[in-house]
Amino acid sequence: MSFVIFCIGAAGYSAIEYIFRGYSHWSMALTGGACLLIFYYFAEAAERIPMIVKAAVGAVIFTVVEFFVGLLVNIAYKWDVWDYSHKPLNLLGQVCPEYSVKWFFLCFLLLTLAALFKSVRTFTRSVGKNKGNHRFQRGCVYRIIKKDNERDKSNPYDMRRDKT
Repeated sequence: MSFVIFCIGAAGYSAIEYIFRGYSHWSMALTGGACLLIFYYFAEAAERIPMIVKAAVGAVIFTVVEFFVGLLVNIAYKWDVWDYSHKPLNLLGQVCPEYSVKWFFLCFLLLTLAALFKSVRTFTRSVGKNKGNHRFQRGCVYRIIKKDNERDKSNPYDMRRDKT
């Protein structure tokens, strides 16, 4: 699972760069994979923490990793992959508050998608476990038929006819 998460982060980070900058660098794919993997493990461990706090921590994770990768690839190796020195409140031209805020919203979106994926996965697993259970299947069918046949007398807009 870790490899899949890493690959999604690498592809996603690169795609974001291609969409907004028109190009990317292989180091950014590695950075994106590492960031999403760290964020994934944090979010799994911090299950009971509110989503807004998780998104804030995620923004910090992405910003800190991007800062250290920037120190390596831009300052030490002088590859000039990116330069935020023209942005207000930048830190050595590697990170700035503008992108930290964007990472916050992206992390919030990622957490929302992860929660949706987890609920769908949980539902499909519960249905799969009860696939051979005829009592479960008959109970579901019975509830559906019973609900369909019962007219809601408290709802004046219920147009189903009485079968009596």
